Amino acid sequence: MRALTLVKERQLEVLEVPPPPAPQAGEVQIRVRAVALNHIDVWGYRGMAFAKRKLPLVVGAEASGEIASVGPGVTRFKVGQPVVMYGALTCGTCPACREGRDNLCENVGGIMGFHIDGFARELLNMSERLVIPVPEGVSARDAACAPIAFSTVQHMLFDNAKLQPGESILVHAGGSGIGTVAIMMAKAIGCTVITTVGDDSKIERVKALGADHAINYRKDRFEGEVRKLTKKKGVDVVFEHVGADTFNGSLLVLKRGGRLVTCGSTSGPTTTINLMQLFQQQYRIFGSFGASIRNIAESLDKMAAGMKPIIDTETPISNVAAALARMESRQIFGKIIVSF
Repeated sequence: MRALTLVKERQLEVLEVPPPPAPQAGEVQIRVRAVALNHIDVWGYRGMAFAKRKLPLVVGAEASGEIASVGPGVTRFKVGQPVVMYGALTCGTCPACREGRDNLCENVGGIMGFHIDGFARELLNMSERLVIPVPEGVSARDAACAPIAFSTVQHMLFDNAKLQPGESILVHAGGSGIGTVAIMMAKAIGCTVITTVGDDSKIERVKALGADHAINYRKDRFEGEVRKLTKKKGVDVVFEHVGADTFNGSLLVLKRGGRLVTCGSTSGPTTTINLMQLFQQQYRIFGSFGASIRNIAESLDKMAAGMKPIIDTETPISNVAAALARMESRQIFGKIIVSF
């Protein structure tokens, strides 16, 4: 079978590899249909793995597929059923896993496609515990965006930031995969949405998703523009995933008692903050990584109800290097999907 494999830093090849064995008890075998790219794929492609890994490595951290076969004792799934897969090998037995906080697993075996072989292969076996059914009416292409893009935003906005109807929110990088989702999810509950973009061509596109205001951060300082738009009050929530370039500005545009939730650092992982500002303004800062299996199911339900991911590009597996280069250029609007 084919597997998209990182053979060395910045070199991907489609290799022929042996197919997996028949699934064991409690396992299902999945035929992968679509893989969605994320910045974690770019990090892995550049060699930025924050744990030991061995190359060659099958890439892909987010994907959808269908059940090809089931092992003994599997009752939740049947052959041909569309599914998505959880992107980390969690233990299922630690307190966090038992409480449904899968992304806080104490014994995680690694992130698929980053530390261990990922989803960009035609067949793989997984524990049925880590597989989520896809509702009727959700395509394989759209479903591939649920395990990271949609569920990460679901976890950030509602589990962590506790975003409420009618609040105001600043969404950074509104044209990105998670930025587009954050705009849609926030607008769906009646929030006032301000977003930043890096190109004027994206302004009308983010407004079409529901953004009330769009700021080209390459032309205008977003801090000043947000203060003007909110009459110097600031926003209730900042959706942060850019990192060092925007972090302190993001704190400046928060209301007193406002919440900042962050899941990324594409512009750099380190910054300094004014601690007096932090405690005097009573800011609440939430770090957010990944999501729970529950968040993925919630995201799929939103897709089934009509909230569809924005797709920038669909490309065959043979052209994935160009797709990753497009992600690095920051010219994308939405998600890139690799199909088998």
